[in-house]
Amino acid sequence: MVLVVVMPVIVVSGYLFFAAQDQYASRAGFTIRQDDSASASDILGGMSQLLSGSGGSHADLLFEYLHSQELVMQVDARLDLRAHFALAWPRDPVFALPPRGSVDQLVRFWQRILRVSFDRNTGLLLVEARANDPAYAREIILAIVASSEAMINQLNLQARRDRMRLAEADLQQAVTRLRTAREDLAEFRARTQIVDPEADIQGRMGVLNNLQQKLAEALVEHDLLALITDANDPRLRQSARRVDVIRERIVEERATFARQDTSTAETDYPRLIAQFESLLVEQEIAQQGYGAALRALDLARSNAERQSLFVALFIRPTLTQEPGYPKRLLLIGMTALFSLLVWVFGALAYYSLRDRT
Repeated sequence: MVLVVVMPVIVVSGYLFFAAQDQYASRAGFTIRQDDSASASDILGGMSQLLSGSGGSHADLLFEYLHSQELVMQVDARLDLRAHFALAWPRDPVFALPPRGSVDQLVRFWQRILRVSFDRNTGLLLVEARANDPAYAREIILAIVASSEAMINQLNLQARRDRMRLAEADLQQAVTRLRTAREDLAEFRARTQIVDPEADIQGRMGVLNNLQQKLAEALVEHDLLALITDANDPRLRQSARRVDVIRERIVEERATFARQDTSTAETDYPRLIAQFESLLVEQEIAQQGYGAALRALDLARSNAERQSLFVALFIRPTLTQEPGYPKRLLLIGMTALFSLLVWVFGALAYYSLRDRT
């Protein structure tokens, strides 16, 4: 029992009280906030954003970033973590960092001195960093916040580039579509020699109405002549021929609405109307798409001038005056408990084997 329980407790206690370096903890709380104003894609549609989702998803990115090697190297380059945590080496090999340790050792040591609590429901992060000096621990937290802001700014920059690129691509497509629609309409007018089929058909309807009015007048005149003259009167025959000619012209005018006309590149008139209406609709849609793309580009350019994501501190980095680590009494108690459990199980196994033999 002395070897298994008492000696380990004495060794651990001696190490913790005489060799282990005091560590001070600095804490901070922050989260990722997103600009609530609507972007171009939110208003006009058709453009997806790189940064989509709630603030919690952005906090997920930041949570993983806080444990990344990239952050460790940035903080080390700024504060020289190796030099600070290697001061107690080799007197304190448990809580100190080897001065010539590898990058992997530095990253593993970083996981020991940094504690991150993350609430996925609210997106809040609580960060605690430990160091041998309270001011240095606070500097580590400030460096973490600065690096996190730099990472968020990089995400903002990438998002701005994507918004502008997508808006410019949409505008280019809209310009091409509008140009094609206008060229097709111009080609139709040049081919058919008709500026507006609707105006043309109204003109033809005017001619037809005029012919019908003249036919009515000719019929009345013919009937009056038939009452006052005999059948051999040349005026009556001339009036009848006039009525026949007007009727034939009316039939010809009506036939032009449904038959091919060689004067319009052998295209029948109803098809001309259908083609013209289709081209007008296509031009109107292209015009609306061009206006929407132009407004989207303006809004994307406006959004690119402001920061849509930013780090919001709700607990500023603290500066403690009393060491919080290592927790000596807790470690001694855990050592005594596990040593006692080992001794108990060992004693039970020994007596069990002895009774069987």
